[in-house]
Amino acid sequence: MNRSAPGSTFPGRSCPNGASGSSRNAWPALPSCPGGDGQGSFPPRVVIEVKALACELPATLGVPLSRFSIPEIRAEVLHRGIVAQVSGSTIWRWLHEDAIRPWAHRSWLFPRDPDFERKAGRVLDLYARRWEGKPLHQTDFVMSADEKTSVQARCRCHPTLPPGAARVMRVEHEYKRGGALQYLAAWDVHRAKVFGRCEEHTGIVPFDRLVDQVMAREPYASARRVFWVVDNGSSHRGQASIDRLEGRYTRRGRKRLRLIHAPVHSSWLNQIEIYFSIVQRKVLTPNDFTDLDEVEQRLLAFERRYELAATPFEWKFTREDLATLMKRLAEKEQSSLSAAA
Repeated sequence: MNRSAPGSTFPGRSCPNGASGSSRNAWPALPSCPGGDGQGSFPPRVVIEVKALACELPATLGVPLSRFSIPEIRAEVLHRGIVAQVSGSTIWRWLHEDAIRPWAHRSWLFPRDPDFERKAGRVLDLYARRWEGKPLHQTDFVMSADEKTSVQARCRCHPTLPPGAARVMRVEHEYKRGGALQYLAAWDVHRAKVFGRCEEHTGIVPFDRLVDQVMAREPYASARRVFWVVDNGSSHRGQASIDRLEGRYTRRGRKRLRLIHAPVHSSWLNQIEIYFSIVQRKVLTPNDFTDLDEVEQRLLAFERRYELAATPFEWKFTREDLATLMKRLAEKEQSSLSAAA
């Protein structure tokens, strides 16, 4: 709907919101049109259509965008003639009423491991110091391990400037690449101890060196059992990795190392990822290193510094939460199947 030419209508008889001042019977509650686009001046039909538009994916509407912003929703509303004129703040207020935020997105991954609940449950039991229905012994330990790959050394073309009065730290955008290394680390879940090493490549041999590094130290060297929680990366995947590592650490025919695989695509269950996020935030951002030696020294020095104040992570996701999650996913899958049928 376009505006009528000036002078072609009587004053007060047309509205920029799409309603007509002369159609009093259609909207008894709106006998006249308030000035501008103030709150309450638009018919409910307009609000509903705008919200419906915001809840669509732009690609399905033939719009070459991945997400809508408020200005883009406004432009599309005007283009479609839903209303002759409306402000972005009014559209924002309508969407805010239903917490609709089309400009934001959240990634998700549906569990596809057929044995997801059992595998995840084992990990959660270990975090709660239980194994196969029994409490862990005081000489049992739980390690969470993984690799942080491709940690780069970026040498800035001009020195980084520290913060000053009314000035944040300034980091030169242009840099020279100084190569990349792999950071392997293991986190003692209940003792808040971290063990790391830097390697040129990832793989079976580098990961085994990390395991040897930990298992050679006390109290792990004389531990009754050390449980290693890992993902399904190529360095420690499948039954072959279990046979290799568990067979290496035995005492009187009894396995001292137990390799526990988390379900496929469930890194959020691996506590070492929390530590890696801390490293990324506190050590590697912004990335400004002269070479890989400096990267390695910084990573290893941070381990000792972090341990001075570290406490075990407050892990709150329990087996009960897992059961609730699996039930909700099952209901959602059943609902989808019913809708498709």
